[in-house]
Amino acid sequence: MINSKLKNRNLSQENVFNFSELFKLMKPRVMSLVIFTCAVGLLMAPTVVSTKDAMIAILLVSIGAGAAGALNMWYESDLDALMTRTCLRPIPMGKVNKNQALIFGTSLSFFSVIALDYYANTISAALLLFTILFYVFIYTIWLKRKTPQNIVIGGAAGALPPVIGWTIATNSLSLEPITFFLIIFFWTPSHFWALSLYKSDDYKKAKIPMLPLTNGIESTKINILVYSLLMLPTIILPYAIDFVGLVFLVPALMLTLYYNFLCFELYMYKKNKFNPKKAKTIFGYSILYLFLIFVIFLIDKIL
Repeated sequence: MINSKLKNRNLSQENVFNFSELFKLMKPRVMSLVIFTCAVGLLMAPTVVSTKDAMIAILLVSIGAGAAGALNMWYESDLDALMTRTCLRPIPMGKVNKNQALIFGTSLSFFSVIALDYYANTISAALLLFTILFYVFIYTIWLKRKTPQNIVIGGAAGALPPVIGWTIATNSLSLEPITFFLIIFFWTPSHFWALSLYKSDDYKKAKIPMLPLTNGIESTKINILVYSLLMLPTIILPYAIDFVGLVFLVPALMLTLYYNFLCFELYMYKKNKFNPKKAKTIFGYSILYLFLIFVIFLIDKIL
């Protein structure tokens, strides 16, 4: 009797443990960004959605994003095992096998898209499906191992959640949510290329053609600066189309100019060399920058 109870307890603990490892496959930190930007897109829309419906829809979008993350880890488990940044993920650690990850990611993909179509509308469900397919097939399977432009093109997937949030509320697409897309799309390269500078050894071991490896450090620094400068017209666009007011424009421009300054400092360092501390600063600030930009969107709407 005692042995039976102990066995059942161990099985229960194992199930809880497995669930926690499956959850890690969904890339919780990425999911938190998806939840936030999707919520901003929904709240910025002119149509009011009930709190219950909004929470269900945003949860489903985050599940879809997590499903894409699980499928990404399924396909890239061989690369993850080689990189210090990813070697502790569940599959390389042997805590989840590839078949479990594939079934988990595929099941969640179907569930999230079908449920979003039911609870919200077909446009938002179609966009979520496109996001998952684009991230898995275009970015993960096709681009990542073949071209240093993987981050640029693949960034489209990460830029869609606020657009989905808008369509959940309005059941339509317009120019306003496209500004959300453009902000994240042009932000992504400088963000990830800063990371790739000080993690280039990792990418080299995994044979991922990131820009510092294919084009060199100097070219990477130039590209980081150029994409940071492209944020200026991108940030001005929502104001130019009368989507936001000066409450958004002024602080957003100040944040962007400081981002430009950091990237310029990185560029001005010794030719064909970079300051690792500065690259890490840019990577860290870029995350705070994007968060604050979307917070300011909400403040502008409230005021």
